[in-house]
Amino acid sequence: MFQNTLTSKYLFAAFLLLSSIAKAQDDVYQVKYDDGPVKLDGKLSEPRWVAAKAMQKFTQLFPSDSLPATYQTEIFLSFDDKNIYVGAIMRSENDQFIVPTLQRDFRAGGSDNVTFIFDTFQDNTNAFLFGTNPMGVRREALLSNGAVDNSFFNRFWDNKWAGEAFIGENYWSCELVIPLSTLRYKKGSQNWNFKAYRFDTQSGETSVLVRQPQNQIPPNLGYSLPITFEKPLPNPGRNVSLIPYATASYSKDVEEGGPAKKGAGIGGDAKIGITSGLNLDLTVNPDFSTVEADQQIINLTRFDVTFPEQRQFFLENSDLFTTYGSFNLNPFVPPGAGRISGGNDQIFTPFFTRKVGIAFDSTTGTNVQSRILYGARLSGKLDDNWRVGVLNTMTAGDEDLGIDAANYTVATLQRRVFQRSNVSAIFVNNQLGTDPESQNVFNRVAGLEFNLNSINTKWQGKAFYHQSFDSKPKDDAYAHGITLNYITRGFVAKWQHDIMGAGFDAVSGFVPRSDFTHINPTFGFNRYPREGALIRWSYGFAWDQYFKPGIGSTDLKAGPFLAMNFRNTSSALVSVNQNYTYLFADFDALRSNKELPVLKEGSGYKYYSLETTYVTDRRKKLTAAVRPMVGGYFNGNILSLNTSFTYRLQPYMLTTLNVAYNKIDLEEGSNTVFVVGPRVEVTFNRKLFWTTFVQYNTQFDNLNVNSRLQWRFAPVSDFFLVYSDNYNTNLGGLKNRAIVAKLTYWLNL
Repeated sequence: MFQNTLTSKYLFAAFLLLSSIAKAQDDVYQVKYDDGPVKLDGKLSEPRWVAAKAMQKFTQLFPSDSLPATYQTEIFLSFDDKNIYVGAIMRSENDQFIVPTLQRDFRAGGSDNVTFIFDTFQDNTNAFLFGTNPMGVRREALLSNGAVDNSFFNRFWDNKWAGEAFIGENYWSCELVIPLSTLRYKKGSQNWNFKAYRFDTQSGETSVLVRQPQNQIPPNLGYSLPITFEKPLPNPGRNVSLIPYATASYSKDVEEGGPAKKGAGIGGDAKIGITSGLNLDLTVNPDFSTVEADQQIINLTRFDVTFPEQRQFFLENSDLFTTYGSFNLNPFVPPGAGRISGGNDQIFTPFFTRKVGIAFDSTTGTNVQSRILYGARLSGKLDDNWRVGVLNTMTAGDEDLGIDAANYTVATLQRRVFQRSNVSAIFVNNQLGTDPESQNVFNRVAGLEFNLNSINTKWQGKAFYHQSFDSKPKDDAYAHGITLNYITRGFVAKWQHDIMGAGFDAVSGFVPRSDFTHINPTFGFNRYPREGALIRWSYGFAWDQYFKPGIGSTDLKAGPFLAMNFRNTSSALVSVNQNYTYLFADFDALRSNKELPVLKEGSGYKYYSLETTYVTDRRKKLTAAVRPMVGGYFNGNILSLNTSFTYRLQPYMLTTLNVAYNKIDLEEGSNTVFVVGPRVEVTFNRKLFWTTFVQYNTQFDNLNVNSRLQWRFAPVSDFFLVYSDNYNTNLGGLKNRAIVAKLTYWLNL
């Protein structure tokens, strides 16, 4: 009897085990092989879509994270020897969709769209993102570091693929054809991770294929679905692309005088797939004159600020080179709600790609653009656990401007540990000059880091140590620190500290200050009302402080905050801060750039401020982001207002007005400084775009006009016509003018 009972228990346990295995196998989506033709019209009428199984049962991420989506989405995948095919049907209430613009690489929030993500190495860390909207406008991006924060979303990446959409009765659908050569994956692999999310303006919902908590952003790679291909994926082939360009230009510097300059140039890039996971990027005499102009700001701090990298050569696998160092990435503030103390500031990084091509003009004491002669970059996956990156670029010198030629060499190595974490190392060498004497002038940085990401994103963090080496040795040339975030649905806590010695320097990186100890603890609570206009409100306390040996506290920003997310997708943030600032040098706190009194070195100031942010419902035709600040400022007061108003005439015109206004009253005097920047984007169709950006900056008495016409005549192949003017608003008259025409063509060999 006992033996029979025992046997029955074992049989029952075996049955449960087999049942769970069968269920797990059912949960893995199988991508079927189909080499039949596809008519790319977005209608999903081909046999491959009938044969493919649907991925469905989307759940809400916003405004709830526990309910099914009001309007469901169905996704189908298939493949052949050359492409991955994605089909999707998005159910809707009617055919009234929000599509603000026909220009590629649109922002997802506030519009109707769907996004598909392929984690080709199943590391939950790096992935390729593709998206489209009801008008068939496409976007793509590279995701890194698990996509746990929007800063790890690189939307400037561009590559070849195709897609179309169709609007039907109470639905819209899309078809995507993604060449295997566009992706990086292990030859012969059959298992990837996949995820998808959708913005639906009719229901006001964000929905996801794999349920995830509301306090995580939609692309977070910790919440993915395993997929398996019916047969091993083929080698994508040679995967060689040439991207030549030709330019013609006219420029005139009225202030300096002299004749106008006419020029022409040729150059190009190449992308070579060394292996299915490793890519070699080459560039010769690159020209970046057509890259979109940066939005000007009023910098009220004593330190430099950074702008994002947009140049294509530096983008693929950019996280291997640019995520080293220390960042104040705040784990608490909801996306779109703005910043609180210490939020999203770059404390330092040993390599900042925008330094390449920027040199110091010793004749004027300003930064100027320097010509890049060549660049080579090898980056990507060696296998499931190892990633590598090697970069070398050379910039030209200019004797008239006192600019030395410079060589930048970077080598990085990354080893995956656990499921989503990694250990990584970097070496950066900046070598000045080309003659034998100046070859001894160098700056080098070596660093080792551990990056922590738990599979459910509950734990995030970093520990690092960096050492710099100069041709003239310096003492205390180190930087180290630790960041640890604990994130749950209802509670968030963060500890961060950074210590940098007085001798640490990274010429190729971004080091706004040295010789400090920095702490940034933050904690907060999330609450989720079941009824009413609020769907989430959060409160907590943030503390951001710097200390300097021999002085003590030099900077402090600390206080409580309240963040609110509303059911209509608007959001608000309020923080009250105690501030303290100690000046290491004389400082023009009035931001006048004129012979007005400045605050003196060695003085310290304690003051209080109230900061708010309000972002309106982005589904409306007129939207706004308003960020006022009022209170103390050094030994006086400040009234600051940063606003952005956007009006859409969908889908052909998008107009934006950016205003940064600062009224400063100090004991030494008063000043009002502001930037006004109207911007007009006209999209005639999905291939022809015209953007005009005007910026009036009172801090520099400058009016800038930048107008760019772009014709995408073939996939990732463009003709640009760019016109730029700068006017002196104080003295009147033109300062300089430039016109550039550029033709670039993407050729697959």
